[in-house]
Amino acid sequence: MNAALERMMDFDLTEEQRLVRKTVREFAETEILPYVEQYENEERYPTELVEKLKPLGLMGPMIPEEFGGSYSDVMTYGVIMEELARVDWVIASVVSVANSLCAGSILHHGSDEQKQKYLPGIASGKIICSACLTEPRGGTDLANMETTAKPVDGGFLLNGTKVFISHAAHASLFFIVASIDRSKKHKGVTAFIADPREMKGLNIGAFPMRTLKRDNLAEVHFEDVFVPDEAVLGTPGGGFPILGSALDMGRFSVAARCVGQAQRAIDLTAPYAMDREAFGQPIGEFQLVQQKLAEMVARTEQARQLVYRLGRMKDAGVERCSLESSLAKWKASVAATQNALDGMAVFGGYSVTAEYEIGRLLMEAKALEFGEGTSDLHTKMVAEYALGIRKL
Repeated sequence: MNAALERMMDFDLTEEQRLVRKTVREFAETEILPYVEQYENEERYPTELVEKLKPLGLMGPMIPEEFGGSYSDVMTYGVIMEELARVDWVIASVVSVANSLCAGSILHHGSDEQKQKYLPGIASGKIICSACLTEPRGGTDLANMETTAKPVDGGFLLNGTKVFISHAAHASLFFIVASIDRSKKHKGVTAFIADPREMKGLNIGAFPMRTLKRDNLAEVHFEDVFVPDEAVLGTPGGGFPILGSALDMGRFSVAARCVGQAQRAIDLTAPYAMDREAFGQPIGEFQLVQQKLAEMVARTEQARQLVYRLGRMKDAGVERCSLESSLAKWKASVAATQNALDGMAVFGGYSVTAEYEIGRLLMEAKALEFGEGTSDLHTKMVAEYALGIRKL
């Protein structure tokens, strides 16, 4: 990255955070980037690459040291997510799901026994996490989920289906949401944490994708799957606030990852524009190409500022930042998608060839635009906060 881009938005990071950025970027470019296209073509889950995260403490950046994690602050976590996602969406997702959704929920809502049982394993990387949230007909309407949890002696029976589930086939801990009473809507939602290897009646099937093949996304089907009372996170019927808190952090993480992908589009497009020549000069000297690059830089920086502000609010102790998380996730995901589109316009026909990475970025960015709430949902939420329909 050139000097001008390298200093953008770094003025408000501490020296330690800048060092984390430099370390994670060098690691990602050296140890992960050379294998991403290969794994995508082979539809191969990056197990070996996940192993490389462990010595650097990158599996538990939001887990306190008392449980074996490397927690420092939310801003540093955002920087880690940004730099990992700049190179690989899937590796960043492994860390994101483990920390924002699973470990964060256990840390804030779990019992002492649950914390001791799961957090050290997540921090060390021995436990890979998967979050079973999205349903075939539910999408962003999580209060209307169809997966049920029927109380029985000693626990609950789970029935239902979850789709677009990352890491499911490789996980040893599931974060699951189901309803104990669908008539109660969000007041019936209950959160569970359980080891899928101990869940009889669980079926994990392939969920074919046109992109992110290396993620091995799955469809998870529960048919009278028993989970004990000890698997409940919080209290029965009290899962919706847990889910809301988890999604706040999840959206921060996804937004940071989107900033990384938006930056990657710049890093690929700018050198290409100066290397490719047309009409006797680099195409980067044409004003319309410069316009695209300028817009790419501007929207990336705008998104980065929203993400960093959200991170600082979290570090300041603001418990719920739903407006700010919606803003950051919405604008950062749109920035990643539009940057990929503009980058493809600069690459021209080469953007859709297997030789160049920029075309793959478009489909991955669009997937991030859907995940953790669609852009339409977040647009609606931001407007409702402005109108007073939703309360902060």
